[in-house]
Amino acid sequence: MMEQVQGASARDYGFLMFLTLLNVMNFVDRQLLASFANWIVPDLGLSNTQFGLLTGLIFIFFYSVAGVFMGVLADRVNRTRLIAAGLALWSALTALSGMAKGFASLAIPRLFIGVGESIMTPTAMSLLADRFPSSRLGFASGVYYMGVPIGVAASLFVVAYLEPLLGWRGCFYALGAVGLVLAVVMFFMKETPRRHELEAQAKQEEAVQRPSVKEMLQTLLQAFKNSPALLMTVLGGVAFHFVLGAATFEQLWFVEERGFDRSEIAELSGWLAFSGGVLGNLFGGVGGDVFLRKTGMGRPMFLFWIMLILTPISLYYRVVDASSLFFMFGIFMGYFQLGCFYGPTFSTVQELVPPQIRGTVVAFYILSLNFFGLGLGVTGGGIVVDWMIADGVAEPYTLTLLAFTALSLLAIPLFYFAGRRFERDREALYASMA
Repeated sequence: MMEQVQGASARDYGFLMFLTLLNVMNFVDRQLLASFANWIVPDLGLSNTQFGLLTGLIFIFFYSVAGVFMGVLADRVNRTRLIAAGLALWSALTALSGMAKGFASLAIPRLFIGVGESIMTPTAMSLLADRFPSSRLGFASGVYYMGVPIGVAASLFVVAYLEPLLGWRGCFYALGAVGLVLAVVMFFMKETPRRHELEAQAKQEEAVQRPSVKEMLQTLLQAFKNSPALLMTVLGGVAFHFVLGAATFEQLWFVEERGFDRSEIAELSGWLAFSGGVLGNLFGGVGGDVFLRKTGMGRPMFLFWIMLILTPISLYYRVVDASSLFFMFGIFMGYFQLGCFYGPTFSTVQELVPPQIRGTVVAFYILSLNFFGLGLGVTGGGIVVDWMIADGVAEPYTLTLLAFTALSLLAIPLFYFAGRRFERDREALYASMA
């Protein structure tokens, strides 16, 4: 088996920490709108459908479509400078969002923020795959994806602690400025040598020709055709994201139907998101690697067991009394389960494709997660909530969140079969590359 055996250096781990910081900024800026829902929705006079469009399709369409092209670029150009350009773009547009006066003036920067943010993860995952051996890639992916829960938590901390000082608009300006400073730092970082090119040069003693865009897309399609485990992992991730999209309305749910003060629940859920998400990312990254080594089954099987065990909690906490300890435990476990997801799935999709298209396949995976998973959850959730409110249905947010949680359970059988097929498909890939 063509396993990468060399270890990672202290510099590699330092680089991982910096990429994780940038991913935190990525998700803070992305999540600000949802975290400030109880301020922005009444201030700008938005309906649930409009809010769902702003956090859903308007953002996700350009984010997802542009992401595929950015993934292709990540396989062909200087990756650190590509990230710097994306970070500068989305940070400037985040600051511009703070000037919004209504739906249209907020929608325009949200469209193009997605273009900038679409650069980050395909490029970062490509860099990490060249710095870390396969046996540590799940850990590296899990650490990088700590940016999701930490970013979500940090956006809630911004609401709880900075909004009283700066107002919601001032928070957008401040975060945009911080992002621009980090973009300058990233611009001057050196590119990481591409491992497969170095190996090929060592064997052939000549420069390696990078494949054309057409060849890369053909290789991607062939990878899906030859690997059922890859296809089922992608589909399982999409199903899991249905409820994550609908969860955009959680801050409104906490206030409208569970009786919390908007600042207090932002602070409380921020701490629960931080602790649950970080622990989940560590557990998912390290646990997925250990599970693969011990069982020989793919990391998606690890996610199958996590979802099977945690599903009753995720359903019950939606209907339990909000003053109970179990309600808080339910919020914590929701972020824990989210944290467990990223390391196992992103390392899986990278291990099931040829190395020259890793950035492309990660971009395609992100497109699928966001456009179909989050897009349906966010936009569909807003439409369903407004429809229920118009019909006078009691607790429309609760019912919508329950429905999308149930829909996300389609991921359970998909992860199960992906885990069982993983080793066979990976061995077939290595044999074809040899």
